[in-house]
Amino acid sequence: MSHNQVALKGIDLIRIFHLGDQEVHALDEINIEVYQGELVMLLGPSGSGKTTLLHTLSGLDAPDRGEVFVDDVSIYKLNDNKLSHLRSRSFGFIFQSFNLLPNLTALENVQIPLRITGQPNPVERSMEMLTRVGLSDRAQHRPGQLSGGEQQRVTVARALVSKPKIVFADEPTGNLDSVTSMEIMNLLQEMVHENNSACLMVTHNAELVPLANRVLNLRDGKMVNK
Repeated sequence: MSHNQVALKGIDLIRIFHLGDQEVHALDEINIEVYQGELVMLLGPSGSGKTTLLHTLSGLDAPDRGEVFVDDVSIYKLNDNKLSHLRSRSFGFIFQSFNLLPNLTALENVQIPLRITGQPNPVERSMEMLTRVGLSDRAQHRPGQLSGGEQQRVTVARALVSKPKIVFADEPTGNLDSVTSMEIMNLLQEMVHENNSACLMVTHNAELVPLANRVLNLRDGKMVNK
C-alpha cells in the first residue's frame, strides 16, 4: 500500500510497573509507527501490554523511557494544557465500555468533541455522522434506550465527528456479538480511510484481522513476529 506520512510514532517505549518487589515490564522497548489512512490492529493475549501501549501512545500514561511523536511533536514534552489540547483536537477514542453520557441523547453525545474544541455547526455535523452510522432515527434516544451495537455506533460517530488525525480503539467490539462486531469494524475501516485518519486498535478477536491494513503482535511487552 502507498504509505502516507507517519501520523503516530513511539520510540523505545518502556513502561515498568512495580508489583511488590517485582518489576513488570509492561512495555519493553517498543517501537511503532502508524500511518495516516491506515488501520493497525494490536493483537496479543491478556496482560501482553496492549492497553498500556494504547494509553502511552494516546497521552494518557507517560512512559518511563522513550518518546511518542505526533506530527514530529514529542507529546510528553508538552505541558498538560498543550497535551490536552492536542488530545481533544487530534485524537478520537473508542472504548469497549462505550463511555457515553447517560443523560444526553445520542445526538448530544456525538457533539461533545465539536463543542469542546469550539467547532462550527456541531448539531448539523453530528446529525450527518449519526446518519453515516445508520442511526439518524435514534438521534433523540438516550444510551439506555439503545442496544449495545447502537451505543457503539454512537461512540464511533463521536470519535470520528471531528475528523481526528488519530483514532484509538480499545477492544471496541468486546461487548458485541460477531455480526455487530463486523458491522462496527467495517464502518470504522471505511471512515478511517475516508478521513485519512490513522487508527490503532487493540483487540483479541482474530476474526477481525482481515479488516486491518497491518497487524502487530504483542507478547510480554514486546513486539513479536507471529
